[in-house]
Amino acid sequence: MSERDVPAPRAAREIPERYLDGCARILAEVSATGRRLTREEVESRRALGEQAAEAGHGLRALVGAHLSAARAAWPSASGTAAEALGAVQQIVDAFAEGYERAQRLAVRQEEAARREFIDDLLYGRSDLGRLAERAERFGLRLSHAHAVAVAQGPAAYDEGDPVARRVEQALIARFGDRNVLLTTKDGRLLCIAPGHQQEVLTHFAKQAHAATDGGQVALGRAQPGPGGVVQSYEEALNALELATRLDLDAPVLHAADLLVYPVLTRDRQAMADLVVGTLGPLTAARGGAEPLLDTLTAYFDSGCVAAEAARRLSLSVRAMTYRLERIHKLTGADPSDPAHRYMLQTAVIGARLLDWPSRQL
Repeated sequence: MSERDVPAPRAAREIPERYLDGCARILAEVSATGRRLTREEVESRRALGEQAAEAGHGLRALVGAHLSAARAAWPSASGTAAEALGAVQQIVDAFAEGYERAQRLAVRQEEAARREFIDDLLYGRSDLGRLAERAERFGLRLSHAHAVAVAQGPAAYDEGDPVARRVEQALIARFGDRNVLLTTKDGRLLCIAPGHQQEVLTHFAKQAHAATDGGQVALGRAQPGPGGVVQSYEEALNALELATRLDLDAPVLHAADLLVYPVLTRDRQAMADLVVGTLGPLTAARGGAEPLLDTLTAYFDSGCVAAEAARRLSLSVRAMTYRLERIHKLTGADPSDPAHRYMLQTAVIGARLLDWPSRQL
């Protein structure tokens, strides 16, 4: 069998002839004259490349088909081998350029559709039925319960950020495709997973905490239905906000463990009255209320152990005891007395949530 009679690869034979339309003619003319492709010829190759990409054909098979067509036309093409190869190079290059242009456009359109879906999903701006249909395209079944984990770090992150890619690769390596959606929103990393797959969110929290150099991660509760993602997302965001207000430094926050705080602030005016009525006298202390409020915070956070609270504040135990006595004298409530402790601790939590005394209540 001669080289001319060698059959083309199967993949090349499966490429429709229309994507090679005019190839033999252009090859013959360009190789015969040594000229370059005209602008019209280049555009025709690019257009065919775009059409082939949109039809879903692989670039490798398309290049193979062009080479097979060039080999078949070679005997009838005049000119030197160098001129013929130069013509093939120009044809394939223009075709590949069109192919890649179509692929880039498809990627941009897919990214835009994904971002629009995520925005609608997290803000609940779309019809829930239509939203559920679109969700299946991105691996989510909104008829099931879902939970959302949100991670924030010292920097803002977007989809192409190395931090986001590192976390995504870690989850894929561990769990593969489990109907999990990883994305970013407002500079934070997000993981949306089926509600029964808590191990996915736990692993995401671990990886995100490490990748963001010690960032904080909040996990919302699993919520059912198409609107469940929004509810879980808002719970996670509220948990991060509470952590900022209350100086919670735990690397992972569970919204379920923080439900008491929204309850405490549901009646804002009642909480403000409690804060001012209980802690207001501390403003009469030398240095204002802040040092004594910090004392109460450390005391309650350390389990009402004065020695531990003193260590946290870099004070002597004697200085700590003096401050607690001062608080008792000013407020009339003894932090060490269980009968007074709940009222004081609730008022301290309210002060931190309402940013008192920095903000006037």
